[in-house]
Amino acid sequence: MEANEKPSHKTIRFSRPNLTDYQHFCRSFSWRAMKEERGLPAHGVGLNMVYEAVDRHVHEGRGERVALRWLGENQALRDLTFSHVKDESSRFANVLGALKVQPRERVFVLSGRVPELYVAALGTMRSKAVFCPLFSAFGPEPVEQRMKLGEARILVTSRGHYERKIKPILPRISSLKHVILTDEASHESSQVLSWNKLMEEASAHHAIEFTHEEDMALLHFTSGTTGLPKGAVHVHEAVVVHHMTGRYVLDFREGDVYWCTADPGWVTGTSYGIISPLSNGITSVVDEADFDLARWCDIIQKHRVNVLYTSPTALRRMMRVPEDFLEKYDFSSLRAIHSVGEPLNPQVVRWGEKTLKTPVFDNWWQTETGGIMVANFPALKIKPGSMGVSIPGIEAAVVHEKKTELTFAKANETGQLALRAGWPSMFRGYMGQEERYAQCFRQGWYLSGDLVKKDEEGYFWFVGRDDDVIKTAGHLVGPFEVENALMEHPAVAEAAVIGKPHEITGEEVKAFVTLKEGRAPSDALKREIMGYARKKLGPAIAPREIEFYGNLPKNRSGKILRRLLKTRETGLPEGDTSTLEPSSP
Repeated sequence: MEANEKPSHKTIRFSRPNLTDYQHFCRSFSWRAMKEERGLPAHGVGLNMVYEAVDRHVHEGRGERVALRWLGENQALRDLTFSHVKDESSRFANVLGALKVQPRERVFVLSGRVPELYVAALGTMRSKAVFCPLFSAFGPEPVEQRMKLGEARILVTSRGHYERKIKPILPRISSLKHVILTDEASHESSQVLSWNKLMEEASAHHAIEFTHEEDMALLHFTSGTTGLPKGAVHVHEAVVVHHMTGRYVLDFREGDVYWCTADPGWVTGTSYGIISPLSNGITSVVDEADFDLARWCDIIQKHRVNVLYTSPTALRRMMRVPEDFLEKYDFSSLRAIHSVGEPLNPQVVRWGEKTLKTPVFDNWWQTETGGIMVANFPALKIKPGSMGVSIPGIEAAVVHEKKTELTFAKANETGQLALRAGWPSMFRGYMGQEERYAQCFRQGWYLSGDLVKKDEEGYFWFVGRDDDVIKTAGHLVGPFEVENALMEHPAVAEAAVIGKPHEITGEEVKAFVTLKEGRAPSDALKREIMGYARKKLGPAIAPREIEFYGNLPKNRSGKILRRLLKTRETGLPEGDTSTLEPSSP
């Protein structure tokens, strides 16, 4: 291949992965060496997340490469090159400077997936301020909670969001100095300003300010239906993990077109929808519209997407349609599908290989970890239903917590997934909640709250959240195991399992089931599915009750909200439900 020749999609699809020998790579890997490879200092000043994601590519001659391909709801298409992103983020950094925004002050964004969101994110971090995304479906109460906890200095939003959600709460957010409206041509007042006017007046030249690696870059709030949200603090050094996992887990290669379907309101949409693909110099698709299967399939086909990063929910939705629907589309550009957000059912892995002719790789991480920690790799065999193995540079273990002491579980024994503290993207605190942060660690290990097993080959298997595990008649039942068994039934599209309070057994297993298209609920089908589960799991673990559900409640990242099902079952207050996806009841 000539030096200037672009690799064909066939070359990209079938070329060797970046990581070919997992064991050897793990033995030789260190985060220090990873920094040296990128020309970064081992410690201290000299790193800025946005330099790694944008400016580096411009300075090294890749400025005209498409960084973001934005697809509007109305079929508009806009390509933003790395040079363009550099200029626009520089303008916004200068806007923040003119508004006297100081390093470490928080810039919140409440917006749909429009170019201004991405420019604001990058311009904020290049100016040493802190980017905090808010999901656009939040109502006034969750917006107010998060902006108060984060002491918001600036809010970037649209006129519609401002009128419906911000005006009613504006007098109560004393830290907020300016609201910038992305769709107004002129300033409304000294506090409510026009994005367009500010950007027109700002210079495209901005000398990027290098930070200390421990300087705060991102503030991500965890989602939930009850309790106060937690603001997880991430620093500029996190980009080292974003870059490394993009290259070796998601397996980004030269010339790739990549699509992360997550909204930047969730951590996946920022870490792997903005930073990771940009730092690896590939083209990232951004779709403004909400999920629509025909639109998604058309995007993959039309834009020749090579790597798709999405949720198990989206993949299960694809499984629900007849195969002849999918046969209308050309998925030959797809080299890999990666999944995150909740455990990936083994049925989805087998379906991907059979129907899309594409491997589906599960991986695990959390808002607090900042990046992928456990993953299936192209160089290793996929064990359907497994989370995968720990990534190079991460020491993961299964532990038991007894008071303040940790003991390590044996192979195939259930315990809590723990990570040895100290990786670059590890959260550095919960804003304003120091005690809550300290409770996450024991003896130098971060405790994830997820129950797992680890087999003899080092693969981790998800059992359930610590607070989701069902205790029935002396048995501990992991909901994921039951859900997988239910999904093996040919009529079942999705399942969610909870523990229903019972005066004798403590809890009984109850399942909520969504049926595939063409299958109608009936008592006979309910008995058939229950009998099927009893044969697969045995009477102690199989559900004692099944309820058919049109669409299981999920948040916008696609995670089934089992705790919401349980609160509804027991009649407890539901709490904040503004993060539910539109199809959730």
